Amino acid sequence: MARFFGMSLLAITLVISALLVIYKKYNSRLIFIDIQKQEKILDQYEVAWGQLQLELTTLSEQNRVEQVAREQLRLVLPAREKIIYIKP
Repeated sequence: MARFFGMSLLAITLVISALLVIYKKYNSRLIFIDIQKQEKILDQYEVAWGQLQLELTTLSEQNRVEQVAREQLRLVLPAREKIIYIKP
């Protein structure tokens, strides 16, 4: 009787252990899939960041600022004699 009880306990422990291994493997695969999705999203953000940096560089160039000031704001450079220089 004790031998049967010991073998039954060992079999139950083995089945529970096998089920836990299967669960952990499945869980780790789900986590890996989630990591892959997050890395893909991160790559997309990095591409967008690079594009925004390029756009910022383009829009902040001196000749671009001057062009917008002349065309949209109708600003003109004052005559040389009207410019006042302040020494520090």
